[in-house]
Amino acid sequence: MTASAGSFGRIAYLGPPGTFTEEALLSEPDLAESELVAAPTIAETFATLTSGRADAAFVPIENSIEGPVNATIDQLAFADDLLIQREVVLDVHLDLVGCAGADIGSVRRVLTFPHASAQCRGFIATHLPEAELGATNSTADAARTVAESGRRDLAAIAGPLAAKLYGLDVLAHAIEDHGGNQTRFVLVAPGVVPAPTGHDRTTVVCFQHADRPGSLYAILGQFAARSLNLSFIESRPTKQALGQYCFVVTVEGHIADEVLGDCLTQLRTELGEVRYLGSYPVPGAVASQRRSEIDAERRDAESWLMGLRARVAPGA
Repeated sequence: MTASAGSFGRIAYLGPPGTFTEEALLSEPDLAESELVAAPTIAETFATLTSGRADAAFVPIENSIEGPVNATIDQLAFADDLLIQREVVLDVHLDLVGCAGADIGSVRRVLTFPHASAQCRGFIATHLPEAELGATNSTADAARTVAESGRRDLAAIAGPLAAKLYGLDVLAHAIEDHGGNQTRFVLVAPGVVPAPTGHDRTTVVCFQHADRPGSLYAILGQFAARSLNLSFIESRPTKQALGQYCFVVTVEGHIADEVLGDCLTQLRTELGEVRYLGSYPVPGAVASQRRSEIDAERRDAESWLMGLRARVAPGA
């Protein structure tokens, strides 16, 4: 089982109150019992943890429309010796919100978190083509700024929770460009690895000795050869030289699994470095079931091949 709330007396999260991060955090009953510490940026959220002012950090890592949250990935891959303890997926709806009396026609400037504006490009181009976009540290920070300004020509892209918290009117609801908008969040902390549950994921960072043809294929081949399903892969610059990249990989399974352990051992032997970022339970994803499905498909394919080979005439 994963660590209990008692293990995380204080949890830092991307604030201020009203962010989707807070909403996702509060959706986990045991985590909601902890003392929550709002931080203004993702970097400060991690700093709150590493300085000892919190026992864990809760941050966004990926959005289904805009993709990875690089600030989180880089903190995990390069800056801090932390392990992912859990992931939480939240359905996300973005609203255009403003002060009382405002309407879309009066909006001249829109504030929001860059990942949020990227999820609403179509709406902005159609309904606010001349509005100026301003970046904030979070969607809730944008909503708070608009509320404090009292201006009707200023609006924010934020969630319903933030609009309610800061007393703003919803000028347009669910303005994201694609349905099924979801954001994945991770709880990170130093220390132990959660015990396997049978529906887990493991995240590692693979660093190469040198960039060469087929290097990514060689990494992915180790997982494919063992029927290990990948759910996430992202290349990130190593920050050492132009053109040098590492690969962040999330695979179904737990470090305690023999097959996955063998895979990581082989990667560690062949690569310059493999950084382990944790094995953790995944709600709604049953890795063992997926492995069984893959194994069944492979057995069926092998049976098919054996049947064909049985028809080969014997040699003279």
